[in-house]
Amino acid sequence: MRFRWVPVLALAVAMPAAGQQMQHADHMQGEHKGNDMVAGVLRLQNQVAGWLVSAAELMPESNYSFKPTPEVRSFGELVGHVANAQYLFCSGASGEPSPNKTDFEKVAAKAQLVQGIRDALAWCAKAYQMDDAKAMEAVKFFNQDGNRLWVLIFNTSHNFEHYGNVVTYLRLKGLTPPSSAGGM
Repeated sequence: MRFRWVPVLALAVAMPAAGQQMQHADHMQGEHKGNDMVAGVLRLQNQVAGWLVSAAELMPESNYSFKPTPEVRSFGELVGHVANAQYLFCSGASGEPSPNKTDFEKVAAKAQLVQGIRDALAWCAKAYQMDDAKAMEAVKFFNQDGNRLWVLIFNTSHNFEHYGNVVTYLRLKGLTPPSSAGGM
């Protein structure tokens, strides 16, 4: 359990340095935009978001109830969990109330889950548009003190964690995951 935070901490430590490097490059070009740190996280979020949607589309509906073991979520529940999480994390990061009224983990239909994850990721993408000054504002999330950027990083890390699960489900069904099919 204690290693669960390692990816989040690694991103949290790396992003300020990456942001400073990107900020320096923007100043060199005279185009500082004021959101370099958030933009770095957004690139990763967009990558994993694309893979998650593609994976949800790729898996046949007949396999949405598939569970590798009885103790874990089905593929559909996993897609639903990620959709729900977008609203939770990005509401916490942005401070805006979540518009979501559906518990996507309880949805069984592939079409509704694919649309649900698309909509959730699109709504969440707005939170990644904040500037660095807002991203440094203090927030409390999951009873922990942090800042808005930390919540965005946490969300992206959570998405990669579950994309790793999705890859396993796809491979067990003989499907090539989007991250392997199209390269990076």
